[in-house]
Amino acid sequence: MVVKITNDNFEEEVLKSDKPVLLDFWADWCGPCKMMSPVVEELADELEGQVKVGKVNVDEEAALALKYQIMSIPTLVVMKKGVFEGKSIGVQDKDEVLRLLAL
Repeated sequence: MVVKITNDNFEEEVLKSDKPVLLDFWADWCGPCKMMSPVVEELADELEGQVKVGKVNVDEEAALALKYQIMSIPTLVVMKKGVFEGKSIGVQDKDEVLRLLAL
């Protein structure tokens, strides 16, 4: 399951999560983001219970994108126990995302 992450639920869903969180920063108009979306959805299903997966629409949540210095999309960010652990920019395959998560 993919959670829509907003400024309002960021603290509860991401910073206070007891599981690693994979955040997909994206936008409706972004072609590469649409290519990345099926990979993110597949991982959300496969890793349910191990990893929380959230999507952040940068057009709707510009403050979050600015806070995490998102300059290009798609960008995937991994947070563990509220701490930034890493990010990747651009379209990634499933194996690359798993490496980013270091599972």
